[in-house]
Order: sequence, then structure tokens, then C-alpha cells
Amino acid sequence: MSSAMSFATLKQRNDWKLACPSKSAFLAVAMLLLAACGGERKPDPAAEAPPPAKVEAAADANVVSVDNSDQFPLSVAVARKASSQLVVTGVVAPDISRTVPVISIATGRVVDIKARLGDTVKKGQLLMQVQSADIASAFSDYRKAVADEQLANTQMERAKILYDKGAISQNDLQTAENAENKAQVDVETSREHLRVLGSGTDHPSGVVDIFAPISGVITDQQVTNAAGIQGLAATANPFTISDLSSVWILCDVYENDLASVHLGETADVKLAAYPDKIFTGKISNIGAVLDPNIRTAKVRIEVKNPGLMRVGMFVSATFHGQKEETHAVVPASAILHLHDRDWVYVAMGDKKFKRLEVTTGVTLPNNQQEILTGLQPGQRVVTNALVLQNTVEQ
Repeated sequence: MSSAMSFATLKQRNDWKLACPSKSAFLAVAMLLLAACGGERKPDPAAEAPPPAKVEAAADANVVSVDNSDQFPLSVAVARKASSQLVVTGVVAPDISRTVPVISIATGRVVDIKARLGDTVKKGQLLMQVQSADIASAFSDYRKAVADEQLANTQMERAKILYDKGAISQNDLQTAENAENKAQVDVETSREHLRVLGSGTDHPSGVVDIFAPISGVITDQQVTNAAGIQGLAATANPFTISDLSSVWILCDVYENDLASVHLGETADVKLAAYPDKIFTGKISNIGAVLDPNIRTAKVRIEVKNPGLMRVGMFVSATFHGQKEETHAVVPASAILHLHDRDWVYVAMGDKKFKRLEVTTGVTLPNNQQEILTGLQPGQRVVTNALVLQNTVEQ
């Protein structure tokens, strides 16, 4: 009985499935109807236009691929023979032998400052005024010494008259002369004391004028208005003046490159602030002690300052060796200055260019630039690297 009922139930279910179409069939029919009713589609103008030129970055961040590479003309790096060169970095520093501290012998309080840090001053120019009790004391000693000398001189003249008349002995005359000589020494000593303190016998005021000992630039200031001055016991000088007509270039040279540097030879100095100007200096010292951390020695170059060099400026110094080397030369427009570094774009073929970092040398006539490292003669570079760089960044 149960078997017969199960068979009848299954038969009914199969008949229902045959009578009802599936959901997928309904969807297919609906899509066909929509496609038939859509009508003719209008043409898209943007689709008919040629695709724009594209620049794609390859796996290497310095390699780019350009669809239309013909818009970037190429130049071939030519060879140029020149003496070997060593390029290092350095900084402008004042010449210690031309740097003079400004001091005050007198102890007291600053009442006026006539110059400031960074000012250019002349020798003998008034820098500041100090009110000091030392001047009052020294002037008092001078006045007393003058009075004692006048008395001693009067007594000596009187002793000479008495001696000529036989009223006193020769010993008394010599005693009077000796007192006069000592009184003159006291006057000279007290007068010199006033001069050392910065005052004079005709200037009894307790204010001392401090003057510039040399002409130059004030490179350090350790005093302000109403500050106290401790004289020679001060731990810092009120002012420091540097004559910057001649400066030092202090460079760091690695120990492996020290063989290329010799005392007395010349070096070319280029300021980061004025890269188109080259100054010539003389190597005056090679440090005898290496920095234990970076293994470099300080090399000092003495350079005449035309007025452009300021203390603390960064420079690059080029030392010329005796060995002849071959370097590449490219148009100056092929050099890309980016993040304080120099680059060129080298053609790799198949519409690809690779950006290489280079070290530039001297600037040659006809707008040509020497390349010391990073590029070999014969390589093809983009003539105008800035145009390609701007295209890459778009």
C-alpha cells in the first residue's frame, strides 16, 4: 500500500516540473526581449579618438616606458680626456688666524651696545660701553701718583739748592732724587693701567669704550644690554670678529682617496648657492687624525672671498690629479637636477628610458656638461630630461 502511494506521489512531482519552466529560462527570455527593444546604439566620439600617449612605470622605479618615444630627442655622450678628479663636499669656515675676540679688561655693566651679530665693522669702531668701578679706582690712583710726583719733584729741587749751599749732605740729595724717580714710575704705571682698562688720563668718567680691534664681520655675540662683564675672568667673549676676506673650506676626504690630495696643490670650489661660479683655492692642511666613525680626514683649502662666501655655506671641492681619464660629455639640458642630485635619462630601446644618477664635472663651452661618474661615452641620453620628467609626473 505504501509503495503504491510513493510511486503516485513521485509521478505527480515530475509532471509539475515539466509543466513549470525554470528560473534560468525566464531570465534568458527577459534578456533577449530587452536586447530587442534597446534599439540602435549611438556612436561614442571618445571611443573613436586615438588613445593618448601613456607613460608607464616598469618594475624598476627609475625605468619608464613611453608610447610615443619620438617626441623625446636623443643625444650621444661624447668622450673627453681630462686629468683625474676627486669631488668631495665641504663647508665654509672662518680663518682662525683672522678671527679676533673682543674683550673688556674692566669689570662692570654694559650700558650701551653699538653693534650686533652679523654686522660688518671697521677697525676702531665703537662696539659697546661698559660702566666700571675699576676705572674710578685707577683714575684715583693716577691722580694720587701725580700729586706725589709733584711733591717729590719740589723736594728734590729744594735739596739741590741746599746741597749747593752746603746745608745738607750728598746722601740727603740722593734720597730726594730717588723719591722723585719712584714718584715718576708710579705716575707712568697708573697712566698705563688706565690705558689698559680702556680709558685715558683725560677721560675721568667711569664708562669704558670698547672698540673693534680689526675690520670684519661679527660672527659671535655673547653680551646684551645691562649684562655684566667679568673682565679677563669671563668665560665667554662679548664679541668675536672674523675677517672674511679669506676663508677656509673644510672638506671630508675618505682615507681611500687621500692619495689624490697633496699639500700646496690647487682645488676648485663650487658653492651650492652659486653653482655657476668656480673659485680656486690652495690646499694648506691635511688632517693628521681620521674621524673614527666615518673614516675621513679634514682637508683645509684657503680661498679668497670675493664677498659671496658666508660662514656655514655648503660647497663641493674638486681636487685634480695627475692621471688622465676619459669622461662623458652631454648637453647641459640632459642633466636633471632633482632633490639636490643630478640625473640623466638613458635610452634602453623598446620605448623605454632609465634614469641614472650622475656626478657632474666642469661646465664646457657651447652649453655642454662634463659627466664624471654614472655615464659612459657612447650612451644615448634624452636631450631635454626635464620634458620627459614632466611627462612622467603627469
